This record gives sequence, C-alpha cells and structure tokens, in this order.
Amino acid sequence: MATLDVGVLHRIGLGRTTSEPVLAKRKPARSRLGPGRPIPFGVALGPTLLITAWVAGSASGALDPETLPAPWTVVETAGDLLADGRLQSNLLTSVRRAGLGLGVGVAIGLVLALLSGLSRIGEALVDGPIHIKRAIPTLALIPLFIVWFGIGEEMKLLVITTSVAIPIYLNTHAHLRSVDARYVELAQTVGLSRWGFVRRIALPGSLPGFFTGLRLAVTISWLALVVVEQVNATSGIGYLMTQARIYGQIDVIVVGLAIYGLLGLFGDLLVRAVERKALSWRQTLAD
Repeated sequence: MATLDVGVLHRIGLGRTTSEPVLAKRKPARSRLGPGRPIPFGVALGPTLLITAWVAGSASGALDPETLPAPWTVVETAGDLLADGRLQSNLLTSVRRAGLGLGVGVAIGLVLALLSGLSRIGEALVDGPIHIKRAIPTLALIPLFIVWFGIGEEMKLLVITTSVAIPIYLNTHAHLRSVDARYVELAQTVGLSRWGFVRRIALPGSLPGFFTGLRLAVTISWLALVVVEQVNATSGIGYLMTQARIYGQIDVIVVGLAIYGLLGLFGDLLVRAVERKALSWRQTLAD
C-alpha cells in the first residue's frame, strides 16, 4: 500500500492521520532531461512570429495583397465590420452554436465513456458504434443529416455534437480502463460502494484523459462550425465568409479565419488552465 498514490488514499479515507508526522512539502528538482523552465508568455511566441512574418511580407511586397491582404487592411476591415454591427451579431451566433454543441457533446461523450468503461455490457453496446462513427468523416454525414433534419439549427447542432462526443469518449474511456488495478482492490478492501468507487477512484483517474479529449473537442467544435455555417446558413462567421467569397472580399475572409483561430487558441488556453487547477496533484514534465 505504501506505493499507492497519496491522493487516492486521501480520497477513499485512508490518508494521513493526526498522529502521523507532517512532512514539509518539497518541490521536486527540475530534471536536466526535461523541457526546461517555462517561458513567460511562451504561448504567444509562435503567433507573434507568424504575424511578424506576415507584416514583413506585406510591407516588402513579397505577399500579393490580392492573395493575402496586409494585416493593417484586415484590422481596418474588422473595424468596419464592428462599426456596422455585422461582426458582433454573427460572432454571437457562432459562439452560441459552438458552445451549445460542445456542451451537449461533452455530456454525451462522458456518459457513454462511463457506461462503456465501467461495464462490459456497456462496452459491448457502445464501443463498436463509437468506432464506426469515428471512421466516418463528419462531412460525409452532412447530406444525410440534411435529409433527416433539414438545413436548420438542429442539423448544425447535431453535426457539432456528434463530432465533439468522439474525442471525449475515446480519451475518457482509455483512462478509465487504465486505472491501476491496485486501487480497485484497495476500494474493495475498505468497502467502498459502487458509487463511491466511481466518485473517488474512477472519475479522478479518468480526468487526465477527459481533459485531453476536451482540448480536442474545443478545436473540433470550431472545425465543425466552419463546415455547417457554410451549408445554407443565414448567420454566423462562416456565413459571413461565404458571402465574402461570393463578392471577392478576401479581407473579410481573413477576418473570419483570424476569429476562428483566436477562438480556438483562447478556448484551448482556458481548458489548459482548468486542467492545471484540477490536476494540480500530478507531477509532470510541464511542471
């Protein structure tokens, strides 16, 4: 039992008693084989370099403005779209669609992962269809969804939801099944109920996989949104880009791409921040 994780022991009620000595919490030494110390604002370094290259290419004339408008042109276009209200209204519609599809997809993926990961019957019923869906591209399902549900919001939300549920299921299920068998034996020894085992052992053990799936799901929700908003939509950033393509407004298209990119980046940063807080007990190369 001495080799078991201290966090698990505390969750099931076998942690340190008051009679035991309290040891000072020591920060582990940074390994020379690790990636090194974190770079302040390192996440902004790559995007800054890309923007710098874009600015330099536009200023020097290496980039044709008819192919890729200059950054200052794109900023000016974004200001015009904000001034007439088109950018805000379409952005709000896109965020609402992606957020609703993401929320429902995460819930479905998590429930299915628990059913499949904690029950052999659940695995037999759920795992096969999930892998079949994973092998079918979302684009291939859109014509069928249009026939079934029309071209309204239901079809768009369904595409986003089904796309999001897959990475949540796969990663959470994989980590559920990789929970150390010694923890299961320990839970049986101390008499945990089925629900107690799920709450104190299974769910915390699957959190790393869940957050990995959630990071993928956030990105996939925006990718699916790009697709569905160009299928007979009347609002949203994708609709704005489609209209711009018809009228040859490349600067508006680049504004839409920049918004999608920023939403994906900040969504990933938010998930990573929550992950660090929820999994603060782990010691990894990122620490």
